[in-house]
Amino acid sequence: MLDIHGLNQRARFLQAVRTFFCERGYLEVDTPVRLPVLIPEANIFPFGSEDGFLQTSPEMCMKILMANGCSKLFQICHCFRKEEIGRFHLPEFCMLEWYHGGWDYQNLMEECEAFIRFVAGRMAVEQVLFGSGDQLFVRGRQVTLHEPWDRVTVAEAFDQYADVDVMQALQEDTFDRVLVEKIEPQLGIDRPVFLYDYPVQLASLARAKQDAPSVAERFELYIAGIEIANGFSELCDPAMMRNRFIEELGKMHPDKQQRDVPETFLAWLCRYPESAGIALGLDRLLMLMVGADSIQSVVPLNWEDLQE
Repeated sequence: MLDIHGLNQRARFLQAVRTFFCERGYLEVDTPVRLPVLIPEANIFPFGSEDGFLQTSPEMCMKILMANGCSKLFQICHCFRKEEIGRFHLPEFCMLEWYHGGWDYQNLMEECEAFIRFVAGRMAVEQVLFGSGDQLFVRGRQVTLHEPWDRVTVAEAFDQYADVDVMQALQEDTFDRVLVEKIEPQLGIDRPVFLYDYPVQLASLARAKQDAPSVAERFELYIAGIEIANGFSELCDPAMMRNRFIEELGKMHPDKQQRDVPETFLAWLCRYPESAGIALGLDRLLMLMVGADSIQSVVPLNWEDLQE
């Protein structure tokens, strides 16, 4: 449970987040937390809610608003995922998502960098940053926030840090294990790094690169070996999206996840503009900025605090 100092830190942090987007002309929205169907993701297990689900992300709703004429949106909300608990995971956590029409993932990497530098600067002025406005201290190491931040392709990261290349890892179904065990601990140790150009097999909802269709325009941001954000140039083709959904549904555990394609979302997708979007874990980012050891120590109340 946070004390008054911790609550003040969190309040100032969230205020800085909102200030950044409001100053850039983004519209803040809030969308339903309980949904009749989710975007299929085989590796994410949702919480059921009677005849629906608690959201694992506000992505579907925000994209419907984009398709309905909005061009720059952001949202701060709570999301829910089963079987996620640890230093960097909670079943209920605070997510920031934003979308910008007319952009691609390169634009979004630049804005993500500007966003974190802005929030760190505001937190330093408020004297609640564990470091200064241009650096963080994480587990005794200094992480500089000076621009430009590093950018490394997934293929380059596998060549540099793993004992297999990315194609072999995909063929052997060891990509996730190698990424977590060999690569992630090396990323963003002294300076934040964007890991980008994921194999198209791991495209999520990202579009493939026109000049290199074997990879998708997707990135993840790492600071001190911790994944902070996941962004991409959006796939806007309803037929291709349906095929990806069907593939994901085929990988899902039948007892733990939905079995339906989100038809309403697909119907709106034909009007969805070319854009880029990103999801960022606010609890993780706050944890780094105040020098905490876990995200449990930066949320106002944990599940355990409410149990008798």
